[in-house]
Amino acid sequence: MRDFRLLKKLDIYIIRKFLGTFFYAIGLIISISIVFDLSENIDEFIENEAPFRAIVFDYYLNFIPYFANLFSGLFTFIAVIFFTSKMAFNSEIIALLSSGVSYNRFLRPFMISAFVIAAFSYSLGNYIIPPANRKMIDFKYDYIKKKSANRDRDIHRQIEPNVYIYMERFDSNNDYGRKFSIERFEDRKLVSKLNSDFIRWDREKKTWTITNYVIRDIDGYKETITKGSRIDTTLAIYPEEFKTKKEDIECMNFFDLLNYIDQQKLRGVDAIEQYEVERHRRAAVPFSSFILTIMGVSLASRKIRGGLGLHLGFGILGAFTYIMFLQVTKTFAISGTISPMLSMWLPNIIYAVIAFFLYRWASR
Repeated sequence: MRDFRLLKKLDIYIIRKFLGTFFYAIGLIISISIVFDLSENIDEFIENEAPFRAIVFDYYLNFIPYFANLFSGLFTFIAVIFFTSKMAFNSEIIALLSSGVSYNRFLRPFMISAFVIAAFSYSLGNYIIPPANRKMIDFKYDYIKKKSANRDRDIHRQIEPNVYIYMERFDSNNDYGRKFSIERFEDRKLVSKLNSDFIRWDREKKTWTITNYVIRDIDGYKETITKGSRIDTTLAIYPEEFKTKKEDIECMNFFDLLNYIDQQKLRGVDAIEQYEVERHRRAAVPFSSFILTIMGVSLASRKIRGGLGLHLGFGILGAFTYIMFLQVTKTFAISGTISPMLSMWLPNIIYAVIAFFLYRWASR
């Protein structure tokens, strides 16, 4: 019973120190980031007369969760190494293992802490950061930088089953497209095709206006041609769908992202790799907390020459190589070289193998 109480106290001690170090480090880096960001943007705030309340609540309050999640993997590794190395230096780990506690049992509070950090990161990335990003981006466009024109080119979309559209170019700032066509198929045969010079979205009527159009209706060997200067119609597509950029991906919560991917697949859009990458990244990065924790404990639990400094050096090197590896595989996925799921999980797989061998080495 006494040993059981001792272990419970030890669990609480490790969890409190681990999470305390992690959140302290995150708070410190966020404070530094805010100072640097403020010094960089203060001229724009003054020039554009940004209200103090908007700066604090619309920008910096939403700035915090983004950076907390951005650095979570790095500081998970650093926190566990910092705290565990101090335990090893004070011979606490040797005393604990010598008392009969197994290495697996020693790892338990670390894994509980890793679960808390993973849940924290997953919740931030999927549900808290997206709406916060929207407010932060709107603030940037209002007071730091202006929106630039977004012109998509060579757009091919399936808007309904067997209905396809094409536009040579779409200007999302003015809601109009050039060289527009729409094709309808039945049993894989073209039955109707409309070609036009321009298509414009009418914001009041919520309809599309097509100008200078030619319609070809095909019935077997018979073809009917209809021409006109203007026609109003509804289409299962809206201007906002052409405005999606990297920023918009960051503003989608988990369910919005899944729905958007399914919608784009239905419409035959091929270039959705960056959305698939973001979807898998939001799961893979929080999971890395477990892997990085095992690696950190395994590296720092042994008392070696160089002590805390050497352990921290290994920790920073390991964390940065993981982040760099993640960015490299992300680039390959967006270019279509490897699948989005593999690109985001490959670093975890490789580092899990490394963590396994480090664990075997440390537990001997």
